[in-house]
Amino acid sequence: MSISNRSRSAAMREVTHRPVRITTRPDSNGVQQPTSVWFGMNTFGLRDMRAKLPKDVYKKLAASIRLGKKLDSDIAPVVAQVIKEWALSRGVTHFTHWFQPQTGLTAEKHDAFLNFDENKLPMETFTGEQLIQSEPDASSFPSGGLRATWEARGYTAWNPGSPVFISETGGVKYLCIPSVFIGYNGEALDEMTPLLRSSDVLSAATIKLLELMGDTGVLRVNTTLGVEQEFFLIDRAHFALRPDLVMANRSLVGAPPPRGQQLEDHYFGGIPERVQACISEVEHELYKLGVPIVTRHNEVAPSQFEMAPIFEDSDIAVDHNHLTMAVLRKVALRHGLQAIVHEKPFAGINGSGKHCNWSLAITSDNNLDGTNLLKPGKTPHQNLRFLIILAAVLKGVHKHAGLLRAGIATSGNEHRLGANEAPPAIISAFLGKGLTQVIEDIAGGKTSPANAEQAMLKLGVAKLPEVEQDNTDRNRTSPFAFTGAKFEFRAVGGSQSIAFPVMLLQAGVAEAVIELTEALAKEIKTAKSTDDAVLKVVRKAFKETTAVRFEGNNYSDEWVVEAKSRGLLNLRRTPEAMAELKTDSAKALFKGTGILTDVELESRYHVRLERYVKDILIELHTLQQMIDTQVLPASYAYLAQLAGTAGQGAAAGINMQPVVDAANATSKLVAAAQKKRAELAKVITKAEALHDDLDAQAVYLTSTGCDALAEVRETSDALELAIGDEFWPLPRYREMLFPV
Repeated sequence: MSISNRSRSAAMREVTHRPVRITTRPDSNGVQQPTSVWFGMNTFGLRDMRAKLPKDVYKKLAASIRLGKKLDSDIAPVVAQVIKEWALSRGVTHFTHWFQPQTGLTAEKHDAFLNFDENKLPMETFTGEQLIQSEPDASSFPSGGLRATWEARGYTAWNPGSPVFISETGGVKYLCIPSVFIGYNGEALDEMTPLLRSSDVLSAATIKLLELMGDTGVLRVNTTLGVEQEFFLIDRAHFALRPDLVMANRSLVGAPPPRGQQLEDHYFGGIPERVQACISEVEHELYKLGVPIVTRHNEVAPSQFEMAPIFEDSDIAVDHNHLTMAVLRKVALRHGLQAIVHEKPFAGINGSGKHCNWSLAITSDNNLDGTNLLKPGKTPHQNLRFLIILAAVLKGVHKHAGLLRAGIATSGNEHRLGANEAPPAIISAFLGKGLTQVIEDIAGGKTSPANAEQAMLKLGVAKLPEVEQDNTDRNRTSPFAFTGAKFEFRAVGGSQSIAFPVMLLQAGVAEAVIELTEALAKEIKTAKSTDDAVLKVVRKAFKETTAVRFEGNNYSDEWVVEAKSRGLLNLRRTPEAMAELKTDSAKALFKGTGILTDVELESRYHVRLERYVKDILIELHTLQQMIDTQVLPASYAYLAQLAGTAGQGAAAGINMQPVVDAANATSKLVAAAQKKRAELAKVITKAEALHDDLDAQAVYLTSTGCDALAEVRETSDALELAIGDEFWPLPRYREMLFPV
């Protein structure tokens, strides 16, 4: 056996003999308890607050959480004391402000409760100030120029809307305080702050619109989110032998196996026992953290799976999605597995997305409480309310489609979008046949009766709940599809933080709500009734947004042509999509809503484009090293064996022409690989020479750099299929995706 193949063979033996790890739920007297009994046991949520806090303190804190209002700092010391006692009773020794810098991950710095009194005796303390605020180094995180090395001061501040929780890692427990991250001058350095701002702006704007329509008493309009997380699980032994997966989170070489997903037998199939045990333990850990995972299943590609929760307030959903990814990675290791959430870890099969199911819901003290504004009602007025909110969403998506595309632009998502597995780079909205007909009738002026109520009845809009249930199909090819009471933003990448794309969506919708409110206020002055005015406003909005509505196959080539004729953007590469963050329209949106300042917006462009450049450079360097240290040496060894075999056979008088032919064919493939590897080195040198011009560097890498990656891969994959199996050092696709 070739030396290069020994590790791969050992990995296969390890995989085939790895036992299934069994875990159990908490029990009482030997009987496993229902999930509802211990759900959220590691969170200090409303139930614990109500039980442990003084009544007046609880009311103030609960109101702050429910209505999204600023926390009364006077209650912080009491809350901190109660949280400390709860945490200590659970064996917690440290606390951290848990926040989301612009890395796509979370960050934390642990501080001990341990302190000393005036007599230098040890004690545990946790003050209101420590609960509310901390001070990490702001210069060591991506900031797009907002913070320099000599401007290190930054602050984290508690977000009381997201529950405090206990993290358990390696037998260690520490208290996590969900927080925002801001600079010394108040600039947003994280993903959460802009999201919270967008939620506040959208809430305030929607309340004004509802009041204008006669729906009073609304205290807040919450945005809700349910996030479907797709991922791959492969054996850790295989993962460790793939430098590309370790360094770049995706395979940069790998010949396609004879069987991929063409049999269509993995989707919704029986979950393999080892994977089932892993996902069950992931759910166990997430339930303790209050993450309401309710769905799990096989996805389309082999070794691909999905988990999904019930919808929650958008900021909590963002936190919980980060926890889901973190817990998934951590628990997978316990089972000898590696969780991969990259958008396209394996070529030739489906990649992973993160479908964001988004809606709006009313908080009030009257009968409107809990109303889903994207769910049709039972009366003409309720349906007009639904239609004007729908019009606002379409208006925001149409006007700011470029921004939504920028929000999902990553190096990984480039490989996924438009690959007959995910929506294309063209942003459009799907509504379903029944709802589309209603909208087109309204836009076409088929509402001639004397008043809006009669018009709604004539159009059948009063029966929209039936349309929602019976006639709204699910278009899996649409990047933004109405699926009944919510929109599904399907184009978000599997590894992304959802805070940024959701913030962009909410900003665009908020601006549209403001504009529709202004238009409605004008129409009400001359209309026979408010409902008549609403109908006139939505008719205009539906006409203006016709181009963004598409009911067909978004994967088709015909749609690309049609979308261009409609004036829709087709931003296939990340740099051109990112450029949408610098447009006058984007600047006006964020200035008008106050969600981002000009410098905050510029910083997000810089951070994301710089991350794209770094991702591609890492891939280029990794591939170069793999070719030099694994692919070519394995090929040389195989050639040497062929040459030796041919020589020995010829000396024995045997016709060795077939072996000679194989050696010559392999030699040509090696020469091609060497040539492409040399070209790759030149690409790397030129790309790094452009480091002072980020825009030029990104453009070069997205074209020449990505082309070089593809060309080198082509030669490597040809060699993988040509040389003897015992010589190939890298776990093959068939081994990673079809474990035995």
